[in-house]
Amino acid sequence: MESNERYYRRRAIEERMAAQRAISEAARTWHAKLAQDFADRASACTSTIDCTHAAIAG
Repeated sequence: MESNERYYRRRAIEERMAAQRAISEAARTWHAKLAQDFADRASACTSTIDCTHAAIAG
């Protein structure tokens, strides 16, 4: 089973790639926002905050 941190990091990368492929500015902005959200969640998992709380709060 994949850890929360690994999942969030993978999704952040996927969303960054989707932002690069996006045709419209709105889609590019949306995917960039999602990428940042997933990256923030992954960072929360590596900090002193319990990853479970970060996943529930997110």
